[in-house]
Amino acid sequence: MVEQSDRAPLLDWEEVPPAGSTATFPSPEKENASEPSPANPRALGSTAPGTGWSTSPGGAATVAAVVSGDTSFTGAVVHTGPGWDAHNLKGDLAFPDWEGVSAKDHRAAEWEEKDQIVAVFVVTFDTRSGNMVEWCLPQDVNLDGVEFKSMASGSHRITSDFIYFRKECYFGLACFANMPVESELERGARMKSVGILSPSYTLLYRYMHFLENQVRHQLQCPGEYSPLEAFYEDKKALLPPAGNGLITACPTSSWGATLNRCMHPEMKITHPAGCMSQFIRFFGEQIMVLWKFALLRRRILIFSPPPIGVVCYRVYCCCCLANVSLPGVGVAVPEFRPFFYINVADISTLETELSYVACTTEKIFEEKKDLYDVYVDNQNVRTHRESLQPMLRLNSTDREKYRKLSEQRQMLLYSQEVDGDCTSSEEDLFILFFMEQNNRIFQTLSEVAGSADPTLTTDHVRAMGLDPQGDRGFLVDLLELYGIDAMLVIDNPCCP
Repeated sequence: MVEQSDRAPLLDWEEVPPAGSTATFPSPEKENASEPSPANPRALGSTAPGTGWSTSPGGAATVAAVVSGDTSFTGAVVHTGPGWDAHNLKGDLAFPDWEGVSAKDHRAAEWEEKDQIVAVFVVTFDTRSGNMVEWCLPQDVNLDGVEFKSMASGSHRITSDFIYFRKECYFGLACFANMPVESELERGARMKSVGILSPSYTLLYRYMHFLENQVRHQLQCPGEYSPLEAFYEDKKALLPPAGNGLITACPTSSWGATLNRCMHPEMKITHPAGCMSQFIRFFGEQIMVLWKFALLRRRILIFSPPPIGVVCYRVYCCCCLANVSLPGVGVAVPEFRPFFYINVADISTLETELSYVACTTEKIFEEKKDLYDVYVDNQNVRTHRESLQPMLRLNSTDREKYRKLSEQRQMLLYSQEVDGDCTSSEEDLFILFFMEQNNRIFQTLSEVAGSADPTLTTDHVRAMGLDPQGDRGFLVDLLELYGIDAMLVIDNPCCP
């Protein structure tokens, strides 16, 4: 009989190694065991959300690197999109010489290494007032709406959950729990969430276990906030000397991002794979449909009844499908941002967003078609926009790509089992697969646009791994969105 872990449902984070120590990760066979597992030499943080997101309206941070022309990715590359920092994809981190780093970059590294908790709070459900913030630090922080973000609609039907969300320029993580009580005043149930806010979602996972323990503590001992007070005093962010005292963005640098990258443990959901592999297995061939919509920066809304925690990871993974490592690609297009969990209080914000990925438990969003382009309900991906509907149909090239991806995964698993090769993971394989596909597309488009005859032919389209007929509309939209000066001259045999 397997002993149940006291960690979050469907989630098991490794602890962050202290500075100067060697990171060790559980082996797949012992991932759910309570004792530490032997070291696993896998590449660090293959799917942990990276530091590439800027929390200011200016867009994603960029880091300079060298990309080989054949997109073989043998050296350090620049990643645009969530979850990617400059690092060697084979696992060898290359740090610049410390002596050559400017004082500004030193300050950036010191900033990124510090804890950046800007608020901690407790939300409760009151039978007369509904969701309400019962306690927070600092006391003057603006938490308007966080009582609904940290306790998802429909949570009264489940016993526990965890939720990622956005609050203006901050990201939040909250752990929810529901405990039956013999109290007529509380109508037989006590529900609370304990959460934190940070200017980046990259380090929130560090505190998952603490938040779980604290929400249980709040259910059993309401009003006992001393552990949360101590936590905030220890982890609170050092606010920069700005006029309003708010953190709008974290300083970034190429080496600072890399340094921070090596401290991120992997994100894993159940045994044995991480969120990206489960994400792809959940959607199957439909992943190719989501990939195209992600590359086109469409507004994607994922619906699911509670629990919503694992769906927040689907939001993150969906953003990863659009990763591109070619310098300059996507600079002029809308930033593809994860909003994580949203509710009706976010409607006014979403009305101004050109591109996002989010999840919700509120079915009413399905009717608000002006807020999204693509609606995902379970494995059902659909769009109400007539121009996008042809992309819902899988073509033979899509199925061939998915077949190749499945074959590569089987070969990886075989090499791990037979040869004991642990240098690569499923997460690396899946994310690199789509990034290389994206690079091939934009590399070809760039070469054609820069040639004497900027005409895209059937051979060019096939070289990009696309279907000349089935992906025609996708290519037309791609050229227009990214402002690529090339002409598509493929005839459509379906038309006279």
